[in-house]
Amino acid sequence: MSFWPEFLVIAAAHLLAVASPGPDFAIVLRYAVRYGRKTAVYASLGIGAAILLHVSYSLIGIGVLIKTTPWLFQLLSVAAALYLIYLGQGAIRAQAPKLGATADVTAGNEQLPSAKKAFSTGFITNGLNPKATLFFLSLFAVVISAQTPLLFKAIYGLYMAAMTAVWFCMLSYLLTQQRIRHFLLSKGFWFDRLMGVLLLLLAGHLLISSFS
Repeated sequence: MSFWPEFLVIAAAHLLAVASPGPDFAIVLRYAVRYGRKTAVYASLGIGAAILLHVSYSLIGIGVLIKTTPWLFQLLSVAAALYLIYLGQGAIRAQAPKLGATADVTAGNEQLPSAKKAFSTGFITNGLNPKATLFFLSLFAVVISAQTPLLFKAIYGLYMAAMTAVWFCMLSYLLTQQRIRHFLLSKGFWFDRLMGVLLLLLAGHLLISSFS
């Protein structure tokens, strides 16, 4: 049995999902512009690693439990919304960054996030994203055949994790090009506030959709 048709469908669906704007995009965008390429790359790697979390619970059947237990899914949505609120209010209260000659910045006295913090922020943001949960539940329930060997399913998961990390690393690189980053930084704290509002809106949408 050839698994190439199945893999191509998965690759196409994943590309559309990862490219659509959401919490992951907002976090990488803010980290890239405010803290620079290295910090954004660590956040991107955290997002990619979180894909393995979704794949793991889908493979061992916990995903089915989440999908068929409304209160559990609501709990996940509320946790995700609260985390986005935490990130959003921090962005809204951030001070305007100071531009240097090389556009390497820290915002006033704000400390540059460590690699561990940036990675964990990316991991938690994606890991708690209910849309990512629904995507992988649908993928493993509808697209991936029950006859597909576990090894191939694991390979699919590794591919999606790697491509997610690559996508956001590329985005980090693009956003930290000198002209692009300088333009965004020139907007100062308004840019951070915009990202904060976006994160709060995403949190509100999660709360409303989880109880509707």
